[in-house]
Amino acid sequence: MDPLDIIDNLHNIKPVYQPIVSAIKHDVIGYEVLGRYDNGNDLVSLGTFFHDEEVPDEFKVEVDQHLLKIAMKEMLGSEKEEYLFINRNAKQLMVNDGEDLLETLLLFEQKGFSMNRVVIEVTEHDFDEEFEVLSHLLQYYKTFGIQIAVDHVGAKSSNIDRIRQLEPHILKIDTTIIRNQNAEGFQDVMYSLSMLARRIGAALLFENIEDDFQLHFAWKHGGRFYQGYFLAKPVDHLVSKEALTLNLSKKIAAYVFREKSLVQQRLHLILLWERKVRELQPKWGGPKKVDGFIDLVKDRFDEESFRMFICNSDGQQVSSNFRKRLDVWEVESDQKGSNWAFRPYFLENVMQMKTTGKGILSDNYSDIETKEMIRTFSVPLTDEYFLFIDIRYSFIYDHECLLV
Repeated sequence: MDPLDIIDNLHNIKPVYQPIVSAIKHDVIGYEVLGRYDNGNDLVSLGTFFHDEEVPDEFKVEVDQHLLKIAMKEMLGSEKEEYLFINRNAKQLMVNDGEDLLETLLLFEQKGFSMNRVVIEVTEHDFDEEFEVLSHLLQYYKTFGIQIAVDHVGAKSSNIDRIRQLEPHILKIDTTIIRNQNAEGFQDVMYSLSMLARRIGAALLFENIEDDFQLHFAWKHGGRFYQGYFLAKPVDHLVSKEALTLNLSKKIAAYVFREKSLVQQRLHLILLWERKVRELQPKWGGPKKVDGFIDLVKDRFDEESFRMFICNSDGQQVSSNFRKRLDVWEVESDQKGSNWAFRPYFLENVMQMKTTGKGILSDNYSDIETKEMIRTFSVPLTDEYFLFIDIRYSFIYDHECLLV
């Protein structure tokens, strides 16, 4: 459509609302406003209008302002107290120094629409240009209680520092990335984003959820809010929980049941492994006979492990490495004397084992030597010596409870 036709026919431009659903209450907590043009037969998306760089930013601001006023008026009329999510790119926001948007919001605040119900979405791509100006403007908006969401988070990892500087309230993650990227690689991205969200106190919102796999991924990775066709399509009215296309409470109940089952299986394995070591503990002969003790242990873990060794509480390795290659256990004496206290969580885990007397299973991590994803089961032998058993990837792969 010709941009001039759109500007000249603002009366044909209508907002549609895509619900945003809470993982806590399993209810609709907000709506993202999207623009549609009524051509008499259908409501046509205005996406091409807003993404066309040839369209003047002033035109886009005028259409956005029109949509915003209708949406806020309809929400006030419905007496709903949900959040209103609005999309703005950096160039639009900085037209007239962002005053057009703020004036509209202040006008509706006087009518009873609280500022803290407004969420302004900016895309991570906007950080590439004039970030300092954009940052100052968004920080200014925050002083009025307006919330900030960053869309398409993770698309450019170089922007992590800028996101941290901005400290948005919400990080929006596009779940289509799950399909398009390497699964293990995206797990690393998600871990970084989850840590970032925790550090800055931001909630994770997963958008474009189109199937059960993506919804489960969002729930599994700490998503507080969900959005997408799998839950509800954009419509021209404000819907309630009953209008969602699925029963979210039942879905999450199924996820909880599955997760509890996997945790139970994992704990069963940990108890089994600890019992195997405890049965051999009477044969522990002290630090001078550590290799002889591991020689007994390796037979008990022939299926699970590919490497094991013993360290003292300071992280110094007091035994050789016992390394399984081509189904044969080899003794690597040159590893004796290595110190592993530099590893993250090493000393914390040692002190935890010393305090509780219980074994610990690590998270999945990539082994430096083999480059495979492994886990390590650690168990105290005494207050001073600790056995480390590296679990091989093929065993982890065959046991779903160890993959998560």
